[in-house]
Amino acid sequence: MSSSKGLAAVGDDALQDIDHPALVLHEDALESNLAVMADYCAGAGILHAPHAKTSLSPQIIERHVQHGAWAMTAATPAQVRGLHRLDIRRILLANVLVDDAAIRWVADDLLTRPETDAGFWCYVDSIAGAEALERGLSAASRPLPVLLEVGYLGGRTGTRTTAESLRVAEHVARSGHLHLAGVAAYEGLMPTDGNALPAGIDAYLADVAGTVRLLQDRGLLDPAEPPIVTAGGSSYFDLVADALGPAAFDFPVRTVIRSGCYATHDHGTYRRTSPWDGRGLDAPRLRPAFELLATVWSRPEPNRVIAGFGRRDVPIDDQLPVVLGRYGPTRQLEPLDGVTVDKLNDQHAFLTVPEALDIAPGQLLSLGISHPCGAFDRWPSIALVDDDHRVLGSVTTDL
Repeated sequence: MSSSKGLAAVGDDALQDIDHPALVLHEDALESNLAVMADYCAGAGILHAPHAKTSLSPQIIERHVQHGAWAMTAATPAQVRGLHRLDIRRILLANVLVDDAAIRWVADDLLTRPETDAGFWCYVDSIAGAEALERGLSAASRPLPVLLEVGYLGGRTGTRTTAESLRVAEHVARSGHLHLAGVAAYEGLMPTDGNALPAGIDAYLADVAGTVRLLQDRGLLDPAEPPIVTAGGSSYFDLVADALGPAAFDFPVRTVIRSGCYATHDHGTYRRTSPWDGRGLDAPRLRPAFELLATVWSRPEPNRVIAGFGRRDVPIDDQLPVVLGRYGPTRQLEPLDGVTVDKLNDQHAFLTVPEALDIAPGQLLSLGISHPCGAFDRWPSIALVDDDHRVLGSVTTDL
C-alpha cells in the first residue's frame, strides 16, 4: 500500500486539492455518532467497550475514550499489544487466547500492572482452551479473569450447549490460574434470511442470560465484582441491552456492549440493520461519516462509465458502494438517479448509467460504502473534513 495514499494537508480542499480516489471522514457526523452512543449507554446503565478492530486508528480510539468508553475491545493479541502501547487501561480480548507467546506476554506484562482501574479479559469456550491458558500462566503473579463465551449452532467460537458451558465454568472455578469474571456472546453474525432481525436472536440472548443466572446460582462466578455480561455489535445492541442489561437480572451485573462500526456508520449493512437507522426506531439517528470521492475516467459505452476506484479502495464483502451524486462547479451534491456500481477491478469501477444522463470524464462522484472495517483496512491515512470538505486533520490506521 502506498504510504502517500490518503495523505492530505490541513486546509486542503478535498474536492480539488487532493488525489482521488480519496476516502474522507466527515467530522460532524463522526462526533455526533460518538455522542449519541455515549448518551445511550449512560441512559441505559450499560458500559461500552468499542471494538478497536473496526478502525485500528489511535485517533478514533482516543475519541472513544474521550466519550466515556469504559474499555476497548480487541480481536487479536497484536491489537491488545497496540492498545497497551496507547495506555488503554481496560482491554477486552473478544476472542479465545491459546497462543503460547501471547499468553506469556499477558502474564509478564498485563498481569503485572496494578489492578486499580485496569483490567484485561479474554474468552474461554472449552476445557482444552482453559488448559492452554493455565500452562502459559503457571508463573503469573495473579489469576487471569476470563469470560465464558456462549455460542450458537453454526456460529464461530463459543460453547454450544448449557451442559458444555457448565463443564467449562466448573473447570475454571477449580483453576488456580483463572477466575470466571462473566459471560460473553456475539449475535451480529446470526443469519437473517433477508429479514431485518435474525430469526434466532431472541432465543440466543435468552440462552446467554440463562447461562449467567445458572453460573451465579452455582456460585461459579467470581464474587469479587459484579459479573461482566458482554455482547452487542453495531446492529442489535438495543436487543442486547434489553435482554442482558442490568434490569434483566436480580443480582448486579456489568453489561458491556462492544459496538465499533456505529462511529462511522455506513450506507449499507449498518444503514439496514441499526436500530438508529434502517430498523426504524425513533431518534437519535446515526449519520454515515464516510464518503468516497472518485473521478469519472471514461464513458466507453452509452450505458457504461468507468470510474477511478476499485476493490483496493472500498470494502466489497457486504455490498458494492452506492452512488450518492456528483459535485459540480457550485460544490453542491447533485443526485444521480439510476447510476449504480456493478463491478470492481483492483482500481477500476464499472458503473451503469442511463443513456440520457449527461456525465463525462473528469466529473467528481460521491459514493457511500458498506462495512466500515473494510474501509479502514484500505487506507493508511484518512482525511477528516468539515461540511465544506476542508481538511481538518487526519486519522491513521496503524494500531
